[in-house]
Amino acid sequence: MDKAKRSLLKRQFIELIGDLRHYLAYQGSLGAEFLPGSARKIPHPQPTLTEVRRELGECKRCKLHLTRRHIVFGDGSEKAQLVFIGEGPGEDEDRQGRPFVGKAGQLLTRIINAIGLKREEVYITNIIKCRPPHNRNPQQDEIATCEPFLYKQLDIIQPKIICALGTFAAQTLLKSAEKISNLRGRFFLCRGIKVMPTFHPAFLLRNPHKKREAWEDIKKVHEEYIK
Repeated sequence: MDKAKRSLLKRQFIELIGDLRHYLAYQGSLGAEFLPGSARKIPHPQPTLTEVRRELGECKRCKLHLTRRHIVFGDGSEKAQLVFIGEGPGEDEDRQGRPFVGKAGQLLTRIINAIGLKREEVYITNIIKCRPPHNRNPQQDEIATCEPFLYKQLDIIQPKIICALGTFAAQTLLKSAEKISNLRGRFFLCRGIKVMPTFHPAFLLRNPHKKREAWEDIKKVHEEYIK
């Protein structure tokens, strides 16, 4: 078989696979659970983080798009057993398009290293994906807009543990109005995943006397991680 014919067959095969994916997606959108004329269930491919990021696009779903530089989606391993979730990007993150890269991020990296892990082995993201102006607190409509994408990230990664960094991360994941000082130090459940709330690294930089309490929380995370 010559090269041109092999190339044609390869292209036709790729097109056939693409058509099959579209057909299955169409049948699934109609609510079908089985292939027509078959007892075989329609396969629903697990999406990837790349596909969720593509779905998010150059998001303009809330007002934060008016002032942001970059969307800060997340960073790390798609197979991570430990996920750190903060509240939102700061100025450094907005500039670079990556979460936790400023001074608070450097502290988080040291915390991760202190329990024998590397940033590449965990996953790091935020409740909201765009920086609020002047680093103000995220507002409820902004959290609600980003929340579905956060849960898609968690459904794909399926971590063993989430470490919720700060009040807004903990309150959003746990659907609680309690302060972080009341929530920290105990495991809760979110979508079947164990969640440890603790202080945000930025808070620890401003209140270094709280680092001991945060370290106690992180040690519990590590103990659960290695079980």
